[in-house]
Amino acid sequence: MKGALDGVKVLDLSRVFSGPWAGQMLADFGADVIKVERPGRGDDVRHQGYPMPVDGSGLAATEPAGSAAPRPETSAPPRETSSFVAMNRGKRSLTIDIAHPRGQELVRRLARKADIVIENFKANDLRRYGLDYESLAALNPRLVYCSITGFGQDGPYSHLPGYDPIFQSMSGLMSVTGVPDGEPGAGPVKVGYSVSDLTAGFYAVCAILAALRHRDQVSGRGQHIDLALLDAQIAAMSHIGMNYLASGRQPPRTGTASAITAPFRAFACKDGHLMVAVGNDTQFQAFCLAIGLPDLGRDPRFATNPLRAAAQAELSALIAPAMRERTVADWNAALGQAKVPCGPIYTLDQVFEDPQVRHRQVLGRMTHPRLGSMPYIRNPIRFSGTPVQEGLPPPMLGEHTQSVLAGELGMSDSEIADLRAEGVI
Repeated sequence: MKGALDGVKVLDLSRVFSGPWAGQMLADFGADVIKVERPGRGDDVRHQGYPMPVDGSGLAATEPAGSAAPRPETSAPPRETSSFVAMNRGKRSLTIDIAHPRGQELVRRLARKADIVIENFKANDLRRYGLDYESLAALNPRLVYCSITGFGQDGPYSHLPGYDPIFQSMSGLMSVTGVPDGEPGAGPVKVGYSVSDLTAGFYAVCAILAALRHRDQVSGRGQHIDLALLDAQIAAMSHIGMNYLASGRQPPRTGTASAITAPFRAFACKDGHLMVAVGNDTQFQAFCLAIGLPDLGRDPRFATNPLRAAAQAELSALIAPAMRERTVADWNAALGQAKVPCGPIYTLDQVFEDPQVRHRQVLGRMTHPRLGSMPYIRNPIRFSGTPVQEGLPPPMLGEHTQSVLAGELGMSDSEIADLRAEGVI
């Protein structure tokens, strides 16, 4: 069956995480995504992460790329790394030197046929190459052009570079993440993955699809999307930001706990930790019965969620001894039977062995021309009529240069060979 975006062409000029993540999702939805990379080196993320194994196990115990001295620019094409593979399935890789005038012309010709362009260069960086929105929209007024930057296209920081930890810190996210003040190890903590990049990628997909719908159903014209990682991460703070705006109170770091709901935190069990998320008074009654403390459920000090949240240190101290009496598996089963939301704190090896995760087939496999059978994490969206496409495996650097230039632009073998000899591709 065809994907929801069958027939949509995407020119992906982006690198690293945010833009490629958005491009991969569009590819999952059935779009034809052409990824433009620098000749010889490719996307920077080809040099980050762990080298993918070639035995099909997907469990390589090796040092991450970048831990050794960097290879010279003239070295062999980079190996496939876990970080690149995570962001780039479903795409075709075309190498073009966009600093070369002939390379710029190739990109312009591809943009004439594209529906969408994604780029995450610094603000106004592509203008010097004539590949900015205004230049390409003059050639293709229907183009939806998404620019993802750290700080946006304008403002006092627009010229600055930035990576995920900067936006975690400046958005306030790190200030509310970590061990509470006064406890051992207190202080702000970075979220354990590139949350700002991926959040911006999700917003980019939403914006692109909205602009595409407006073009096709309303205006007949594309538009420019200006998306900043800082803006996106602040927006993603959502209720935490609104809690501050409503109360004027700085939200505290609460570790695994919630500042507004209780008991809503991890508890130590006999052999590990279990996350408990009691969301209402009925669940609290059921929780207290399940852990053998029925009187606690009737205690007027904890009768409502606001009371429990205000007294959660006292409440947690009463619950903790009971939780330490049994294993994580025992409590998970007992609380599940009582319909109290809970879950073990898994390591990644446990994640992929969980029965629900296995049933939902979250972990998939695809065939890669160099790696053989390769594991990947499936797109979680399930359409009833336009299934997510497994599509192409993450491309090797420049793997599709010949076929894209011939198929999309009608170039002959001799023309392509000439571009190769000149270092344009």
